[in-house]
Amino acid sequence: MAPRPLHSRVLLCGALAASMSVLVTAPALSAEASCPQTDTGIVLPKGFCASVFADKIGHARQIAVAPNGTVFVNTWSGVYYNNDTPPDGGFLVALKDMDGDGRAEHVERFGQTFADGGKGGTGVYLYKDWVYAELNDKIVRYALKDDEITPTGNAEVVLSGMPITGDHPMHPFIIDTDGNLFVSMGSATNACELKNRMPQSKGHDPCTELEARAGIWRYDANKLGQVFSPKERYASGNRNPEGFDFDEAGRIFVTQHGRDQLHENWPKLYTAEQGFNLPAEEVTVLKEGAAYGWPKCYYDDQQKKLVLGPEYGGDGGKAVGDCDKAEPPVAAFPAHWAPNDLKIYKSEDFPAGYRGGAFIAFHGSWNRAPGPQGGYNVVFQPLKDGKPSGDWIVFADGFAGVHKDPGRAAHRPSGLAVGPYGALYVSDDKAGRIWRITYEGDPDAKGIEAAPAPKQSAAASPGALPPEGVHPDAGNAPKLPVPEGATQAQVDLGAKVFAGEVGGATCAGCHGTGGIGTPVGPDLTTGKWLWGDGSLKSITDTIANGVPEPKQHPGAMPPMGGVELSKDDAAAVSAYVWALGH
Repeated sequence: MAPRPLHSRVLLCGALAASMSVLVTAPALSAEASCPQTDTGIVLPKGFCASVFADKIGHARQIAVAPNGTVFVNTWSGVYYNNDTPPDGGFLVALKDMDGDGRAEHVERFGQTFADGGKGGTGVYLYKDWVYAELNDKIVRYALKDDEITPTGNAEVVLSGMPITGDHPMHPFIIDTDGNLFVSMGSATNACELKNRMPQSKGHDPCTELEARAGIWRYDANKLGQVFSPKERYASGNRNPEGFDFDEAGRIFVTQHGRDQLHENWPKLYTAEQGFNLPAEEVTVLKEGAAYGWPKCYYDDQQKKLVLGPEYGGDGGKAVGDCDKAEPPVAAFPAHWAPNDLKIYKSEDFPAGYRGGAFIAFHGSWNRAPGPQGGYNVVFQPLKDGKPSGDWIVFADGFAGVHKDPGRAAHRPSGLAVGPYGALYVSDDKAGRIWRITYEGDPDAKGIEAAPAPKQSAAASPGALPPEGVHPDAGNAPKLPVPEGATQAQVDLGAKVFAGEVGGATCAGCHGTGGIGTPVGPDLTTGKWLWGDGSLKSITDTIANGVPEPKQHPGAMPPMGGVELSKDDAAAVSAYVWALGH
């Protein structure tokens, strides 16, 4: 077994929660006494501690923990991360705490490398004496030997030929004790439209995409050389299922990312505020042969039902159509938070209220722009007999830091795992950090408790001055260049349009604050132009016409960004985008 950490589980105490689902009356522990590492960047409920188990290991997606405490991480690369250069070595990482201090001293990469043509992946799982991992369009496995921390043998191909085009090319998976391998095939499109993500585009009917995408497929984890085909489909209508886990009764819980752009693509049916708040993110129970509603239906958590989407005759949320025949979720969460993983807590090391409930890692939204983004946290949903037994709480927060948007967030929760002694591990695919969370509080505590609000900035000491002096204008943004034929006032207005302060535009949701890029949309500050020569006219034309089929990024851009910009606002945002790139 792994050495038990000196502070028997993990290391950063959460402060007293501002709100509680169930009141815990044990006295707060001092951070110095119980949580030696206090600079982990996240906040937790009273009695919980965290350590930075590993850092800067690449775009860490999902994780799995062996009984001996070795943590296996799958990392990813490509357009979701602006095609940056991955760390040297394989995309898989083996981590182990060798001395019980809550940090991994053994950090070793293995598997296919970037130089070998690898792109990495999301899914990773332990079954029998093997590490199973998603790699490009395959699921492969590596033998685990008793005298090895990091596998040294060659990969064996279990499944190949999985689809990796379109909006959701990732393939998380889970394996049951009988060797059934359940693997996600996310949708290629937002809602199976004739033109993906374009305004007022109707949906394909029937949606032939469902033959090979937007569902769960079942294979045999013990059999090598299987090839993906439509016939192994187990369930359908799951748009982008990423988080999987079994409860103690054997149910498989699965998260689902809800669809995007109700307001942007259908502004006559949905207000901007409805676009921020619809549809709900979902947790479902997987059933063989079930249909979960995509692409025709989405879940409205205010009405608590599946309703008909506008691509298929929906009227803004009233019409139901055949959606009453689809399998509804067992739990719903705020729109666009992006539930990337889920783990049922089966250990007894946390207070009793956590036993049998689900921890869910929310990667964080982009499609709430120009409203405030949400997610970037880990929540806990109490469960009993396969259904919610209480309200969900935010369990861990502060991952994003000061900037809660995909381009500037410090960290984005992506994967979860429960290890020896009940420790909860959380991965981050922005900066490559792994946290390890344990409970150090009252052993008789029974309830659950929310984390306090994260502190975004520290107050300065009274009367203190910085050693470099005071420069009143140092914080002012530098003036951007002005294209010929435009004015400074237009560029300034364009910045407000881009940020969503004027015209209801959602540019920053895809391209990031200041156009610095996100996993969905390219960086506009590089001076690299894919749809013209970079002139003001070509940029104006691109914004007016949209980008229905992107060349290098997954996010299609509707004309005018999916909103009805005035002529003046369109000219202004074109000038601003020109200025960003020059």
